[in-house]
Amino acid sequence: MVTQVTSFSKNGVSDWYIQRMSSYVMAAYVVFLLGFVLFTSDLSFEVWSALFGQTWMQLATLVTLLATCAHAWIGMWTVGTDYLRGRTMGPKGDQLRGIYQVVCGLLLVAYVLWGIKILWGN
Repeated sequence: MVTQVTSFSKNGVSDWYIQRMSSYVMAAYVVFLLGFVLFTSDLSFEVWSALFGQTWMQLATLVTLLATCAHAWIGMWTVGTDYLRGRTMGPKGDQLRGIYQVVCGLLLVAYVLWGIKILWGN
């Protein structure tokens, strides 16, 4: 039996809402960036750098990164609990799922830390 210990919110409905809200955040960010690229006549490194040098854009990027990681964790957790279990993978299925979840979690933490370094690092 799969426990809810590693679930994002311990509730499937809450996970569903988190995924939906995070997808709206990501979509809004992509639409903004696409509009910026399409409607900026003289797009250069300086213009792009100035955009990402503003605090509001750094915060929007961080919020989008966190939303992406929450979205990814819920999706990867669902895949792991659906397919990496004893019934489908044999007696080592639960151990494999545990390793899979640890690797996914570490990767997401690394992505967030890397994103913070890119946004506010030197």
